[in-house]
Amino acid sequence: MQYFSLQHKQHQVSFEQAVVQGLAPDKGLYFPDHIPALEKDLVDFLENYDDFDIAYRAIQPFIGEEIPAAKLQQIIQDTLSFPFPLQPVTDKIFSLELFHGPTLAFKDVGARFMAGCLGYFRRNDERPVTVLVATSGDTGGAVAHGFHHVPGVRVVILYPSGKVSTLQEKQLTTLNGNITALEIQGSFDDCQRMVKTAFLDQELQQHSLLTSANSINVARWLPQMFYYLLAAKQAKAAGAQPDNIVFSVPSGNFGNICAGMMAAAMGLPIQHFIASTNVNDTVPRFMQNGRYEPHTATPTLSNAMDVADPSNFVRILELSANSLPALQEKLSSYSFTDVQTVAAMQQIWQEFGYMMDPHGAVGYLGLQQYLQLTAGANGATGIFLETAHPVKFADTAPAALQTAITIPDRVKALYSLEKQAVQLPAEYAALKEWMMHA
Repeated sequence: MQYFSLQHKQHQVSFEQAVVQGLAPDKGLYFPDHIPALEKDLVDFLENYDDFDIAYRAIQPFIGEEIPAAKLQQIIQDTLSFPFPLQPVTDKIFSLELFHGPTLAFKDVGARFMAGCLGYFRRNDERPVTVLVATSGDTGGAVAHGFHHVPGVRVVILYPSGKVSTLQEKQLTTLNGNITALEIQGSFDDCQRMVKTAFLDQELQQHSLLTSANSINVARWLPQMFYYLLAAKQAKAAGAQPDNIVFSVPSGNFGNICAGMMAAAMGLPIQHFIASTNVNDTVPRFMQNGRYEPHTATPTLSNAMDVADPSNFVRILELSANSLPALQEKLSSYSFTDVQTVAAMQQIWQEFGYMMDPHGAVGYLGLQQYLQLTAGANGATGIFLETAHPVKFADTAPAALQTAITIPDRVKALYSLEKQAVQLPAEYAALKEWMMHA
């Protein structure tokens, strides 16, 4: 499998090069040169395969012989070392809980998979590599834990000051060791812009070998396909028809939903996708008028989705041959306010006893809106992704819900640890100066 830049398709690299580089030299995101088909037997009889085998068969064609089968299987076992339960909320609506990993967020999967791949590729290279990553909340903690104590790897995480939750900040600022957190006086889009600029800086590249662990990296993005395959397996066991499933995905940088659409392009029968956003509604507006016009990001309760210019949307366009009508057949997108988010959290808790975090609540709202507009989409089974444990946002949850949120023991221990972060202005020159001398 080769990967080309979405800026200039003639620039092609191997999977290893795409992982180590993160971003193409022309600033483009890497994309596979062809989309492999899932085995028909796998699609038809998901219930006959264990989770590790499903994941291996889905991801192996993207890697080929670059990682030996036994090593890739080990990486997958390490990645999927926690459950992804499908929880019924109503008769036809399920929550896919992706928060049972070490940092209580869905990004644990991509971070652990990438750490395994990068660790293998760097096994014989004595040069240290710097993983440079921007986070709007959950990516930072997942990457920090995924790469903690990985030999030869230094992790530098940029996060927007005052725009992540208390727990999110603790998760990315208290590990120390090979992990450094940079608290940026700006937005996530500022952090992402600074990271992308660093990858184009030849002087910095000569000083430090850089790679990215954001979902722009193919090793972070592609393993998120596992969620949809494992959800379809569970939904089928619950009596649903796999080709009658609608997925609603809380969407910020759009890597998660893009991975789901890749799984569908490979042959997983999914009826429709919904990209549910908060008021940062660049994609919902694009889906209506065909104009991609990012505004300045607005802080919300669902802060991991406070992204005005989602990097992975270019991959979604590529999957649809850059045709808006073709994309509209596969994808709908709606935006919701904090008021609507809070109301949904309260309603679902009061009526069904199910606790959602703000991101999951946005996903639920998107699913509800789609089902209402399509008169139930012919009896479809609706699945919204619950991407983070509610405790991660307990400090901003409605007061009536805060006392009902379960606090895991490992979370209680985090609050006693001291934050360690370097404060920088939202200027690339400041980041470069720090990295050249750190």
